[in-house]
Amino acid sequence: MTAQVLDPRSTALVAIDLQNGIVAMSTQPHASRDVVSRTSSIAAKLRGLGGTIVFVRVTNAADGLDALAPITDAPPAPVAARPPEWSTLVAELGQQESDIVVTKRQWGAFYGTELDLQLRRRGVTTIILVGIATHVGVESTARDAFERGYQQIFVEDATSSPSGPAHAHCFSVVFPRMGRVRKTDEVLAMLG
Repeated sequence: MTAQVLDPRSTALVAIDLQNGIVAMSTQPHASRDVVSRTSSIAAKLRGLGGTIVFVRVTNAADGLDALAPITDAPPAPVAARPPEWSTLVAELGQQESDIVVTKRQWGAFYGTELDLQLRRRGVTTIILVGIATHVGVESTARDAFERGYQQIFVEDATSSPSGPAHAHCFSVVFPRMGRVRKTDEVLAMLG
């Protein structure tokens, strides 16, 4: 795959759900701590070049009344009481004051949040998408970004899931239809 140069001024890293409660999960094919480390390296380089860094986290009200609750054939496991730091971004990301933090209350990061507004006001046209879980928050956000006309780069080794097959499906079938699939080293090279 040929490397293309990215303009950092019109590029944003959008990192999905790299928060204490989710990073604590077991993930495949990449360990969540490796995902965080690779995301941190992309963020540091892009930030240093004047790009936009967005950290997305998911949380709901204590009573759960703002959470989605559709009737499904595969209902989610009951959620135990979450500790207060569950939705806190992991410290290893190296979050800076200039970074944007978006809080979502469902799978995708666009619906009901200011993500699109923040990106468009900064002239962002390309999103580097990373995070956990590949087939839930990352894929939902990717589909919304695609429908909004953003160029996307999906970083395979900075993304992971509790399900290895679901991760593989996204990267072999879904994401190549919406953007470019790359590894962390390739993205860093694209940033110059």
